[in-house]
Amino acid sequence: MAFSLPDLPYAHDALASKGMSAETMEFHHDLHHNAYVTNGNKAIEGTEWEGKSLEDIIKGTYDASAVAQNGIFNNISQLWNHNQFWEMMGPGDSAMPGALEKAINESFGSVDKFKAEFSAAGAGQFGSGWAWLVKDTDGSLKVTKTENGVNPVCFGQTALLGCDVWEHSYYIDFRNKRPAYLENFLNNLVNWENVASRM
Repeated sequence: MAFSLPDLPYAHDALASKGMSAETMEFHHDLHHNAYVTNGNKAIEGTEWEGKSLEDIIKGTYDASAVAQNGIFNNISQLWNHNQFWEMMGPGDSAMPGALEKAINESFGSVDKFKAEFSAAGAGQFGSGWAWLVKDTDGSLKVTKTENGVNPVCFGQTALLGCDVWEHSYYIDFRNKRPAYLENFLNNLVNWENVASRM
């Protein structure tokens, strides 16, 4: 069965007052995300990956030694990344649940230190990519960054929070100010209850 574009979990303009405009959502979700769905479905049609889960395709087509990943991986991984991204944000005022805050404090020293490390990862990712808070294979929390569509699934990690730092994610609202976009993402957009539920 072919993959489909999931509906946003909120209206296109639901995050506008928090710094992510309806125009950004229309371009990012309706055009960019949809293109990954369309191109991903075309890429796997008639292959061994047709009918497999997104995670299985990502694990099976990722090549750690490759300078550039193949078309199946690129589209399917970006489809998965965006499916998570919309759910990791929300229009409400989201407080960080106690268990998550405790885990972050234990891993990073404080929530502020975590935010600084996460922001630095996203701002320091050269070109396109993602910044992540992951639960690593040993159970610890870590901040990572990945190029292009590479994601924590490739490394057996659990993605707790991911921020898209491709320019299409922020250029309408923040122009070339990626650090400001990351600060706004962490302080205004994250649905911390969703992040905690992934632990």
